[in-house]
Parts: sequence; structure tokens; C-alpha cells
Amino acid sequence: MTISTLKDLYIDQLQDLYSANRQAVKATRELAESASSDQLRSALEAGAEGIEQGMDHLKRLIENHNANPRGEHCRGMEGLVAEARAHGVEADISDGDVRDASIIAQYQRMTHYGISGYGTVRAFAARLGLEDEASVLEQCLEDTRGGDKKMTAIASGEVNRAAAEA
Repeated sequence: MTISTLKDLYIDQLQDLYSANRQAVKATRELAESASSDQLRSALEAGAEGIEQGMDHLKRLIENHNANPRGEHCRGMEGLVAEARAHGVEADISDGDVRDASIIAQYQRMTHYGISGYGTVRAFAARLGLEDEASVLEQCLEDTRGGDKKMTAIASGEVNRAAAEA
């Protein structure tokens, strides 16, 4: 697709974010399977569900503009997912608490990418006068921030303390 207008860029970025979420949800499930902490595993499972909800919203928004949700492949998330797998799932980490700390770090990197993406498309929607879409995207942004804060709380409360004792 040729990008000539802010609306074209908006749709392109929605598609990119949809692709990012498709990749992140799979990686998040893999991270959950590798987690030692029940609290972390539960939070990651909830995170995967939240990512899927965001994907549903993005799909509807993209289709409302007569575009294909799978119109883009997000290479940025591709790299973050590769790192998450390498450092959270496949890494030779002998201590479960240390692995959990690594899993949180990797998940938060992916989450921060999502926060950036949602913030960008929300701003584009607002500028384009698409207030209903901006509202949906604002909620997705807040939900993603909430997941990030939950991971920070788990890291600060349980995981990093236990990892430091390893």
C-alpha cells in the first residue's frame, strides 16, 4: 500500500500493531509455560488474554477501513519475540527465580513496544477526528500499561528478591 496521507499511515500502523500482537501473544504463552512463579504464570496468561482482546479491537478498526488486518508484518516485534525466546524460554538458566526475572524483562520489552504502538495510533486517530477509534485505542493503551505495571509489581515484590538470593 502506498502511504500518501495520515489516514494511510494510521491504517498501516494499525496493521503493524496487529502483527506485533499476533507475535507477542504466542511468545507470551511460551513465557508463561517457562515461568516458575505461579503468580508470574497467571499474570502472563492474563497478559496473553489481554493481547488477544487488543487484537480483536484492532481487527475491527482495520476492517472498518476496508483493509486486511494481516496487511503488515512487524519486524520490530519479530526481533523482540526472538529475544524473549532466547532469554526467557531457551536460555540455559539453572535457577527458576532468575529465569522468572529474565522472563519479566523480556515481556516488558514487548509490552513497551505495544505501549508505543497504541499511543501512536491513538494520536493519529484523534488527529483524524476518529474519536470513537481513539477511545478504543486509549483503552487498549491503558490495558497494556496496566499489564506492564503488574509485571513491575511482581518483579519488585517476589521475583527479583528471590532471584537475588540465588
